[in-house]
Amino acid sequence: MTYSTIRVDSQRAGDGVIATLTLHRPEVRNAINKQMILDLGAALDALAEDPKLRAIVITGHGGKAFASGADIAELRERGVFEALLRINAALFRRIEEVQVPTIAAIVGFALGGGCELAMACDVRIAGQSAKFGQPEVALGIIPGAGALQRLPRLVGLGRAKELIFTGRIIDATEAERIGLVNLVVPDAEVLETAEKMARTIAEQGPLAIRVAKAAINANCGTSIPYDAVDALGQAILFDSEDKRARMTAFLDKREKKTEKA
Repeated sequence: MTYSTIRVDSQRAGDGVIATLTLHRPEVRNAINKQMILDLGAALDALAEDPKLRAIVITGHGGKAFASGADIAELRERGVFEALLRINAALFRRIEEVQVPTIAAIVGFALGGGCELAMACDVRIAGQSAKFGQPEVALGIIPGAGALQRLPRLVGLGRAKELIFTGRIIDATEAERIGLVNLVVPDAEVLETAEKMARTIAEQGPLAIRVAKAAINANCGTSIPYDAVDALGQAILFDSEDKRARMTAFLDKREKKTEKA
């Protein structure tokens, strides 16, 4: 299959295969729009049909961003109905629950929805240039695609609250120190390291890996009901004047920067 916003590649690994999904919207730093969500969902459907699949690596094209966040121009127009559809959250939940391990290979920015996408993966490998953050409150909304649940599990409750309340951007070194990423390597080695780990996983018992992932997820309380709480909160904020004003100001500022460049 072909997709407009992602690229899908596969390679043999032992008696199985590993797949690499590359976010491919470099003109907007791989910002996540609805079409990318649809493409990722379709790719997951296709991959799930392959009994030889052993692991999935997710990365971003261009070297400047894994994913700079949700597409703000599109997000500004979403309202209550779209919030309740849980467009991004539902896809990230699917990534978290896909039967094989997923590895995020992160170079450059992983902000907002991009950071949430990375956290939905089982393992995160970051390049030295990587930057992480949940800046949604500056736009008048909350991180509605899983950060409210996954970030506290990864870095602890107090640190997660600080990062979400302030929208602070952290570098790869701090991300590794607080447990947000598993490993930091030079940018040029990120994808190679992620795919090497995927091949190591592929050498293990495939059924054992699938059972282990399902058991770990169950034991760590990855609970769908919390998604509803996030969605209801986001629904209130999506229709607020503050959200529209803040996103408009963000887009205007970005447009002026583009014109100067």
